[in-house]
Amino acid sequence: MSVDVISSDLLNVALLVFMGITAVAVARLRNLFAVVMLSGIYSLLGATLYVVLDAVDVAFTEAAVGAGISTVLMLGTLALTTSREKATPTARARTAMALSVAIGAVLIYATLDMPLFGDPSAPINHHVVPRYLDESLEETGVPNVVTAVLASYRGYDTLGETFVIFTAACGVLVLIGRPRRRKTDGTGASKA
Repeated sequence: MSVDVISSDLLNVALLVFMGITAVAVARLRNLFAVVMLSGIYSLLGATLYVVLDAVDVAFTEAAVGAGISTVLMLGTLALTTSREKATPTARARTAMALSVAIGAVLIYATLDMPLFGDPSAPINHHVVPRYLDESLEETGVPNVVTAVLASYRGYDTLGETFVIFTAACGVLVLIGRPRRRKTDGTGASKA
């Protein structure tokens, strides 16, 4: 193995370890401001990992949506709510953790059937990739292959993703923009 491959693998492992540490910290903290900040850091680590894996378009989306818009929306929500998480019963927390670990194990098991990363004999390298590289300019008229794939070959998919993000943003804005209810003291009189 070359030095570049080993250093790239070490960088990937380091980023994944930092993401794991950040995820555990997010699950353990009760201060919601710290959770929002760590979620932004997690997204930036993910975007960095995507850059290292040469998926710059996905990295850009992760940085913009995951670290940018999501962090701003969560901070806006925190301004209207409390900054501490309410304590949950220990049994519910353990059940949720067990369910998360089980789902993670199933997802990892599902990836064992995939070809190895960078395997030149993988099916994608014999059908889809050569076609996109060789014929995308003639078929779409777009000189950039990534833009041709996202805007032409996968145009409906990209439109759907944009629609989902727009709908989520509208939903958050509707929830944040609702007037607050005043608490009553039980007699119908409102408290200040």
